[in-house]
Parts: sequence; structure tokens; C-alpha cells
Amino acid sequence: MGLDAIKAALPEYAKDIKLNLGSTVGTSTLTPVQAWGTALACAVAARNPVVLREIAAEALGHLGPEGVEAAKGAAAIMAMNNIYYRAKHLIGDEQYASMPARLRMQIIARPGVDKGDFELWCLAVSAITGCGVCLESHEKALRGSGFTREQVHEALRISAVVHAAAVTLDAEAALA
Repeated sequence: MGLDAIKAALPEYAKDIKLNLGSTVGTSTLTPVQAWGTALACAVAARNPVVLREIAAEALGHLGPEGVEAAKGAAAIMAMNNIYYRAKHLIGDEQYASMPARLRMQIIARPGVDKGDFELWCLAVSAITGCGVCLESHEKALRGSGFTREQVHEALRISAVVHAAAVTLDAEAALA
């Protein structure tokens, strides 16, 4: 189960992804809560059922029920925020920047886990969805609260590998 099941499901051409799953999530320099919360939030964002199911099963032992809910919450709130803030930015009209979002985002203030960990998970999801505004905002908040560039970098590495596994398995399912 977990990472081993994902690795077993990946085709030979994705050997790099198999190896990177173990070296990012499995032996991360982040705390287990940070690493598995990042992996789970990214698995939700990447939307592949196998990746999500397997990471969620293994993450539960590292995060507990509250951490699992918070990681899913990070993915959910960023699914909304990444679209909203990226669109405002891409339109290129500065007047949109001054308009209030008027979208409920209370989970960010009270995520149910360490706020820094939650910010890290939001940053990692933002990398998957490609929202530069959110990436900048979460990186700034993380660095301001004491996170190192190495920790941010580690979350980005996990994000990239979880997403690659999901894309690969989606492609294989479509071609089967």
C-alpha cells in the first residue's frame, strides 16, 4: 500500500518518478507531518484516484484524522484561490487587484494544524495549479514565519513528483 503501490503501478518509462517518490516523500528532510501533508494535499490537487487513495492511506498514519482533513482542506481552498487569484493576475488590469475577493477562506486562519504546515501545503498545491500570485504569497508567509528555502524547496519537489505520478497513471489509464 501507499508509495509502494504507486511505484508498482507506474510503467517502466516512469522509473525516474518511481525513484523520486521514495527520495522525496519517503525520505524527506521535512517533518513527517509536513511531508505527508504536502503529499496528500498534492494528491488531491493532482486528481488521480490511485495516487490519492494510496497516499491518503499512508498519510493517515503520519497525520492522524485532523491532519488528513487539514491537508484536504488546503487542497480544497487552493482549488478556489488559485483559479481566482491567477485569473485576476492574468487579466492584467490593475483595477481587479483592488477588488475584494469576498470569498470565504476561514480555514486559512484556523486550519486545525500548525499554520506553517498548512501554508506549506497551500504552496505545494499552488505549484501544481500554477498560480504565481499564490506561490509568492505563501512563500513570503512561510519565510516570514521561519521556514527555510530548503523546506520550501522540499515541498516543491514533493509536489512535482506526486503530480508526475498522477499524470503518468492518468495517461496509462486513458491508453488502456
